[in-house]
Amino acid sequence: MTTIIDGKQVAATVIEAVKAAAGKLEQDAGVKTGLAVVIVGDDPASHAYVSSKSRMAKECGFTSIQHTLPEETTQEALAALVRKLNADDTIHGILVQLPLPKHLQSEPIIQSILPEKDVDGLHVVNAGKVATGDLEGGLISCTPAGAMVLVRGIRGDDLSGLNAVVIGRSNLFGKPMAALLLNANATVTSAHSRTRDLAAVCRNADILVAAVGRPQMVRADWVKPGATVIDVGINRVPAPEKGEGKSHLVGDVAFDECAEVAGAITPVPGGVGPMTIAMLMANTVIAAYRRAGLEPPRF
Repeated sequence: MTTIIDGKQVAATVIEAVKAAAGKLEQDAGVKTGLAVVIVGDDPASHAYVSSKSRMAKECGFTSIQHTLPEETTQEALAALVRKLNADDTIHGILVQLPLPKHLQSEPIIQSILPEKDVDGLHVVNAGKVATGDLEGGLISCTPAGAMVLVRGIRGDDLSGLNAVVIGRSNLFGKPMAALLLNANATVTSAHSRTRDLAAVCRNADILVAAVGRPQMVRADWVKPGATVIDVGINRVPAPEKGEGKSHLVGDVAFDECAEVAGAITPVPGGVGPMTIAMLMANTVIAAYRRAGLEPPRF
């Protein structure tokens, strides 16, 4: 029987641990964990994401501050807000919701966040620590961190002797995911659009992670029987059976057919997605513990 990995259930377990850690920090050290979320413009999807993050932060017992800036906000005004949040000792995590409006440059803003407050794990210092195997000193990018929790739940902490293939080499996900798998002793192949005979490469994987943004690209004959398949793709495709103009979400993996071959597989939605917000909360409480000079919890 194939295990359908329930990301919602695992995320709920992480959130319960975050709540307990935040409560303990407040009780023992008098420190209330603080998260500041910055959003610029009117993008509906971004506002939905930010609302769910702010709501979850409050549920975890954090001080949750949201800065909603108008579309016409200048680069300097945004940079000034980040400087202010960097200097605020009650804020342990800063999140600038991407994408920013087209007239703003996101990279200088992200790199201006103090690495110890960069709970998205996108600062070059945090990315560099993950790349060099220093998983205790930095903050790990939330989606790969969440995907790794799901992998460990199926395969355990030590992946020695297992072949892992990550399809996708983005700085946001593919590269840090490969680094995390490597750190857990897997033998890792980073595959991408230029990989020759991608299907054959994937068939060798005990752990197959798809993050390419191409709907249902991974087919059943790409999957090694019994493999653990982690689908990071979120693609909206037409669903005429639901009515004219309707759509539904699918991943980068053809779920129904691959589920018949895989040993364990994540669905879309309900797999990796819920883990991203859970790990954002985990990163924030880790940052708060470090700021207080205390040993942070592990998630």
